[in-house]
Amino acid sequence: MSVLQAIEEKVKSVEEKLSKMPPPIKLKDLIRNIRAARTQADERAIVQKECALIRNSFREEDNTYRCRNVAKLLYIHMLGYPAHFGQLECLKLVAQQRFTDKRIGYLGTTLLLDERQDVHLLVTNSMKNDMNHNTQYIAGLALGCLGSICSQEMCRDLAGEIEKLMKQSNAYIKKKATLCAFRIIRKVPELMEIFIPATRSLLSEKNHGVLLTAVVLITEMCEKSPDTLTHFRKLVPNLVRILKNLIMSGYSPEHDVSGVSDPFLQVKILKLLRILGRYDPDASEAMNDILAQVATNTETSKNVGNAILYETVLAIMDIESESGLRVLAVNILGRFLLNNDKNIRYVALNTLLKSVSADMNAVQRHRSTIVDCLKDPDISIRRRAVELSFALINGNNVRGMVKELVFFLEKTEPEFKSHISSNIFLACEKFAPNKRWHIDTMMKVLTTAGNHVLDDTVASVIQMISDSSSLHAYTAQQLYKALQEDYSQQPLVQVAAWCIGEYGDLLMAGQMEEDEPIQATEDTVVEALEKILLSSLSTQVTKEYAITALMKLSTRFTTAVDYIKKVISLCGPSLDMELQQRAVEYSALFRGFDHMRPALLERMPPMENKSIINADFRKNGKSSEGLVNASEKTTIPRTTQPESNGLLDLLETPAPQTIIPEPQKPVQKDSADLLDLLGDLDFSSGGGSSGVNNVQPVLPTTNNIMGLSDGLQPMAPLVPPSMQTPDLMGGGSIDPITNDKIPSLVAYEKSGLKIEFDFERDSNPAVINILTKATNSTNLPLTDYVFQAAVPKTFQLQLQSPSGNTVPPNSSGAITQMIKVANPLKQPLRMRIKLSYNSNGMVVNDQGEINNFPTAVNQ
Repeated sequence: MSVLQAIEEKVKSVEEKLSKMPPPIKLKDLIRNIRAARTQADERAIVQKECALIRNSFREEDNTYRCRNVAKLLYIHMLGYPAHFGQLECLKLVAQQRFTDKRIGYLGTTLLLDERQDVHLLVTNSMKNDMNHNTQYIAGLALGCLGSICSQEMCRDLAGEIEKLMKQSNAYIKKKATLCAFRIIRKVPELMEIFIPATRSLLSEKNHGVLLTAVVLITEMCEKSPDTLTHFRKLVPNLVRILKNLIMSGYSPEHDVSGVSDPFLQVKILKLLRILGRYDPDASEAMNDILAQVATNTETSKNVGNAILYETVLAIMDIESESGLRVLAVNILGRFLLNNDKNIRYVALNTLLKSVSADMNAVQRHRSTIVDCLKDPDISIRRRAVELSFALINGNNVRGMVKELVFFLEKTEPEFKSHISSNIFLACEKFAPNKRWHIDTMMKVLTTAGNHVLDDTVASVIQMISDSSSLHAYTAQQLYKALQEDYSQQPLVQVAAWCIGEYGDLLMAGQMEEDEPIQATEDTVVEALEKILLSSLSTQVTKEYAITALMKLSTRFTTAVDYIKKVISLCGPSLDMELQQRAVEYSALFRGFDHMRPALLERMPPMENKSIINADFRKNGKSSEGLVNASEKTTIPRTTQPESNGLLDLLETPAPQTIIPEPQKPVQKDSADLLDLLGDLDFSSGGGSSGVNNVQPVLPTTNNIMGLSDGLQPMAPLVPPSMQTPDLMGGGSIDPITNDKIPSLVAYEKSGLKIEFDFERDSNPAVINILTKATNSTNLPLTDYVFQAAVPKTFQLQLQSPSGNTVPPNSSGAITQMIKVANPLKQPLRMRIKLSYNSNGMVVNDQGEINNFPTAVNQ
């Protein structure tokens, strides 16, 4: 009993001490103490001590200093320390009658609570009461807090109250309520219809704050709902009138910013006009005049004027505007390029790049200014200027533009050189005025970009050289000279090795076009290739080019054949398996099949150029299955390889080869032993009587454009061709594939877009033709439509160019596109598709897999 009495006495003494404690310190004193802390540990000690005192005060239900303690707790929260124990105290302050208590309470609720915590629902009733308070500032506190922490449940409970407040006469409450409606629509879009009637009346207000919030709310509604967009298009004349009053009104101190009348409201109205005028000729016609006035009357010496002009340009380029207005917009962007502010120049380059497709000629007028941006010290501006420069290249300016880009290539960052070199090649391939200039330019690119040139560019240059039969001697001479100067740049060495291997005899024939032809002998040429083989700087691929070139030269040279045999034999013990295999096989050709060597190593015919299939895709910087890269062609008939694209991410496999099989010509009988020697190598391009019956070689899955090396790639085992069913009555054969019509398939149907597949037999029994038909049932067109497809490795796919890139609305038209799929193994077809289109200004990307093809497709 005595122990309990002692405990009670101790508790009473502690309570007496606490009751005699001084009042809590003020917020400014706490800030001063924390700032005076010398170390982080001292600061933590001060905060922990103050938090302990605040907790104790909360436990005692001390109403006198609750507001002061919550204010200090909010400061501690802003410093990053935990302050969650003050959440309920904030709700208690909100329920108080004094304005000072409510102000701190709502501030604490905004900072310490969010929609993820159920505690925030307790403040709903207090908010509802305060919204109808006689004091506008208390109502404003409640509306501001609702806009910050509202959840879906809170939005549904208070949406009706917000709609009533939007109809009040008090402008202060009206603009706060409008912003809350904006937040509610963003959180719960289905509540939009409640606010539409009240929102229309807001545009007749004189208060700029109410007008600004109303325009923001209408913009959000139009972006969320196409039906609402159609409804608000009727208000375009009202918006035009408001904007005209702004730009024509005199000086107003209340709204003036650097001499411009309320630029914030002007920018918001211009953005809303852009949304309303998109795809609507009538609405666009109504706003053409006011956009022209804004573009010509806005002051450009201040940044606020530039902001208005930029938004005006976006509106002009996005609506159905007149051509003269578009030229005016591009000229404004051209003036932006001369601005000293880097941000303005960057924005101008970005917008001009988007405007090239709309008005190329207008952008071309500013070509010199754009080229000057290539010398800007800011790398982001240089990158945008490069992209825009490539977009501006055409047949008239290709010489000057490529010259500037090659000059830029010399000084640009290493990681940027591969991108520039590839795009220069594409531009030259499309717009080169003649072959000689094309070859000189690509050699300049190879020497300038060095090892940063991509492999597909190397193969494309080789294809281009092969196709220029009148310049073979000149090209071989120039590449030989470049090889003697520097053989550390692997892409240049690879092109030179291939060219010398094919046309090395022209170096000796004196067919030189220069005044001072090079002095080359057979031994010096072989010695140059030997240096490549023995150099530690050469990669494996480069050495393969070199050894194959040496083998080709053994049939083109007469006195250096023994030297060539010696050099090739040096690679026999190589640790690299591929190089060793080539050396051994080439040596075997010398020993046992020397009589066949000239025929096997004869000069390759010119390669067909298929690297640009669809100019529209190339112009827009997009790739397609129909774009075939020259690095993936061989002389095997009708064999192409598509460029890699985004669909490879879908299948996560290498790009499928596009092969349309054809019957192979039989090989000569005297080459049967050679086939036995070299394994599965395909030399079936020669004609003659058949020595190998009922055997069709499988085409290699990796093709290399290195002459004889096409036949030296590892190949799949030989397989028998598809067997036909014998006709026992007539001695003929019966084609197992029937010509019955294959039923159509709905491959995709979502958000109004429907894609159907119609199937048709090809003349080649291993190929099925699929005609895709895309229709649009919505009331808005789908622009920038791109359809891509990919199949597994066992299939081969060729995607041809589409009939357009805009799907008309209301199913009034369709985009068609042909797909050719080769299925030599007759396996069930599986396809991944990827879609991209623009609907009402929103970019939509989707993908899917199709596994339910009709059974007849696989037969």
